[in-house]
Amino acid sequence: MSRRKKSQAEFVRWFGPLLDALRELGGSGRPREVSDKIAESLKVPEEEREEVLRSGQSKFHNQVAWARQYLVWEGCLDSSKHGIWALTPKGEAAQLTMEQSRAIFLKWVDIHRKARKPQSGANIKNELPEEDGSSADTGEKTDLLEVLQSLTPQGFEKVCQRLLRESGFENVVVTGQSHDGGIDGYGTLELNPFVSFKVLFQCKRYKGTVSRAQVGDFRNAMIGRAEKGIIMTTGTFSSDATKEASRDGAPQVELVDGEKLVEMFQRAELGVKPKVIYEVDLPFFEPYM
Repeated sequence: MSRRKKSQAEFVRWFGPLLDALRELGGSGRPREVSDKIAESLKVPEEEREEVLRSGQSKFHNQVAWARQYLVWEGCLDSSKHGIWALTPKGEAAQLTMEQSRAIFLKWVDIHRKARKPQSGANIKNELPEEDGSSADTGEKTDLLEVLQSLTPQGFEKVCQRLLRESGFENVVVTGQSHDGGIDGYGTLELNPFVSFKVLFQCKRYKGTVSRAQVGDFRNAMIGRAEKGIIMTTGTFSSDATKEASRDGAPQVELVDGEKLVEMFQRAELGVKPKVIYEVDLPFFEPYM
């Protein structure tokens, strides 16, 4: 088996655990919530969870997302595009073994292969994951993330400043080259006419993983200066960094990784243009094949 085929099949092992995780979460959950539940239940090694693809995406989460896509085609998961993964009645009842998961994978590989054979002019997308980390949710996410990673550090700070303004922050200032204890800027968030608070932020434009120590250093820099902080990165956060950010008795630090950053840009329609694309719904035609 070639390296490419092996890479394509790796995500099959998450089919059953994904359904189990959703059952544990009550039948639905946000993508990262589901991935974290799988990692917690199966004790996925930290180094595997922190591995990133060339695109800067988390390889583990990307594989779980591909597992979700195949389970959507199989009718085990809802096909909602609203950021929530949910079980269907079929998925609720399914207890998939590795052999059954493999059979589902091969079934849909074959269906897509047959659909592509007739050169009828229909634009049917190749739905197999690439080694460079194509996204199971939308190719646009990877493209936008790569653009953000290609910006200069100063440019990334300024575009994050714009994103914060578009998201309701006021008086957003980038502190520039001062690197004041790791603080790249600050702004004010008004909750209502009576309550507002200062927020400090840090921008990390790279493909790596933000560590627990880096979150701790940022918090130390913000203590006594603001009630809340935000770290925005085009990379990912380690599980220890996530725990450190919400540690009891310490100022809260909000973490925005590359995936969430892309979602925020899309929600604000900042730097992206919405468009409608119709793709062939192969599950609909499956009974007729």
